[in-house]
Amino acid sequence: MSNGLPSREQAVELLRKNNCPLKVINHCEAVAKLAVETAQACQKKGLGVDVELVEIGALLHDIGRSKTHTVDHAVVGAEIAKLAGLPEQVVSIIKRHVGGGITTEEAQKFGWPKDVYMPVTLEEKIVSYADKLIEVSKRIPIDLEIKRLRLERKNDGAERVRKLYDEITGLLGN
Repeated sequence: MSNGLPSREQAVELLRKNNCPLKVINHCEAVAKLAVETAQACQKKGLGVDVELVEIGALLHDIGRSKTHTVDHAVVGAEIAKLAGLPEQVVSIIKRHVGGGITTEEAQKFGWPKDVYMPVTLEEKIVSYADKLIEVSKRIPIDLEIKRLRLERKNDGAERVRKLYDEITGLLGN
């Protein structure tokens, strides 16, 4: 482990050990691929981003889906990560990746512990961004994800996803 981060192989093994379904592991690998591409593009633009952290955080972002497929997988996953002794930056990526972020009010409604569930760091934002662009393990247009959120009456989430998408693509200049 460099910087306390597990290797790519150790991260995937952690998903397996926690009985993540193969479909979830494939999704995490697809998100990690896009997240790394995005992080590297940010680096080329001169932005300080930890590509290794992005990769490991993206690989582990859905580890909570080993226990639940509800929105709570973010909090459950953060707990699994803490118990596994993963660095706080990885725990934060897992906790903050859902729906372009979860507000304090929403977290309260879900009965989540008082905490910050909105992506703050560039690494957290990149993983959340990549997750919204990968459905199962295929890339989708952001408009499809936003439309899905609106159909589910998650208009605030749709707005956060659009804002996050605009922020990341703005940094990349495309």
